[in-house]
Formats: sequence, C-alpha cells, structure tokens
Amino acid sequence: MANTKWANQTVVTEFILLGFGELHKLQILLSLLFLVIYIGTMAGNLLIVALVVANQHLHTPMYFLLGNLSCLETAYSSTILPRMLANFLTGNKTVSRSGCFTQSYFFGFLVATECYLLAVMSYDRYLAICKPLHYATFMNDRLCIQLAAGSWINGFIANSIVVTLLVQLTYCGPREIDHFFCEALPLIKLACSDTSLVELMTFLLAFMFTLPPFLLTLTSYIYIIVAILRISSTTGRQKVFSTCSSHLTVVSFFYGAMMIVYMLPKTEKMRELNKIFSLFYTVLPPMFNPLIYSLRNKEVKEALRKNVSKWGFKKSYDTDG
Repeated sequence: MANTKWANQTVVTEFILLGFGELHKLQILLSLLFLVIYIGTMAGNLLIVALVVANQHLHTPMYFLLGNLSCLETAYSSTILPRMLANFLTGNKTVSRSGCFTQSYFFGFLVATECYLLAVMSYDRYLAICKPLHYATFMNDRLCIQLAAGSWINGFIANSIVVTLLVQLTYCGPREIDHFFCEALPLIKLACSDTSLVELMTFLLAFMFTLPPFLLTLTSYIYIIVAILRISSTTGRQKVFSTCSSHLTVVSFFYGAMMIVYMLPKTEKMRELNKIFSLFYTVLPPMFNPLIYSLRNKEVKEALRKNVSKWGFKKSYDTDG
C-alpha cells in the first residue's frame, strides 16, 4: 500500500540545508567565526598528530590514543564545517541526495567512534593514575591497538546499519533540512515512507554509543578523583584535579548533548534547540580537545618546544649556508 501511495510522487534528488538561515543578519559574522574555529581545529589536531608521530618518547598508549582522537577529529570537522562555510559564503544551500547521505554516513561513523574512543582514553587514565604499578601489564601495546581498532570498527558497523536504512526510505515531499548538516534525524523527518524501523535503530544505537561509554568514562574519573584526594602534595593534587575536571567537563558536554538530541522525546521546543545542542558534539569538541587533552600536557609542550627549536636552528643553518 505504501508503494502505491507514493508511486505518483516526485522523488527528491537534492535537499536544502537551512543552516542558521534565521540569523541572516549575522551570516558574515557566523562565517568568520566558523572559519576561525575550523582553522584552529585543523591546526591543533594536525599538530598533535605530527608531534606524536615525530617524537619517539610519545610512542606510548596514552599518546597513541590521543593521536587517534586527533586524526578522527580532523576528519570529523572536515565532514561538517567546509560544507557549512560554503553555504555561508556562496548562499547555495542545496546538497545532492547522494552527497547528503555521504555526509550523514561519515558524520555518524566518526561520532560513534569518538564515543567509545573517549571511554577508552578515560580507562587508560584510570589505569595510569589508580593502578600505576600494573599499568604496563594491563595497557600494553596490543590491548591499546585492539581497543582503538574496536572503537573504529564499531562506529563503522553501527552507522552502516543506520545509513543503509536511510537510503531505502522514500523522499518525495519537503526537501528542506532544518539543520546545518545532513544528520539522520532531520532526514527521517522528511521521509514519506514508514520510518519506524530506522527510528528504532537510531534510538537503540544512540543509547548503546552514548550511555555505556559515558558511564564508563564517569566511573573512571570518579575513581581518579578519589585517588587524587589521597595525594599528599597540595600542588600535585590541584594540578591533576584541574586536568581531570577539564576532561570530564568536555566529555560531559559531548555525551550529554548527544543524549539530549537522540534520546529525549522530540517535542517542538526540543527540535528548535537541536541545532544548538548539536554544536556541543560537532563543532566545539574538535576545537577544545587538543587544548584539553594534549597541549596542556607537559610532555607534549616539551616535544613542541624541541621540535620548534630544531626547526628554527635548521632553518637558520640553511640560510647561513
């Protein structure tokens, strides 16, 4: 019956991303803001990757995971922000159906991977701080690679299921997506055919990829904070506590915003706020994570200083020669 009902409808071949069109007076300001965010995000994450690869003493599980996170967030930002900037600068908000599904696929794959990768990183810090004598035994190179690979593979499989179901839906009515990128939920809303299965799968996978890793992350940091409170040195306690509280704040915004968008009832008020909440797990974490996880770290700062000094000396030598 569903096929007969929509047989005479025109199939949508492209969508229109409305973005922040309601803020048309702020378009130039927003374009500059997101351009700065994109440049800062790419510079920070690529710098971390380069430092981890170039410095032998950073070839440890912790920095291997940080390198994975920076690689992921470089791709993550490049999936969303260039398209958004193009919309601002050209005014062309149309995106082809295949292009929209491609963006939705890579976004979902990368965000699902990040959910578990952040949990793995919190577990790594728990072992390092709470089980220092057994850290090398528990978090060996093999386990570290397996945990990182498992995060990527799980993200790939989970989002492949969602996008496969999305592609099979019929789109024949409105083609305006009230969002700044192609996400599963707005696409489901536009479908003409039955969406109950894809809605159920989206909810279940969102639950599996947000709540368990968030609880694991939260538990790890609770144990870490308890261990910090036992540190006799006030200076050392404050330093470690400051770092861990920063980590916990960032991941709480990340997981919390995702749970609000994907798991709470879709009231009209919540739909209006979804774009704002989406910024907390799409645009902001890739910009702040290099600062929070890496560039405040003493070893990373020392590696950066040595590389800058070496590069400066080499440049001066080549010029003199």
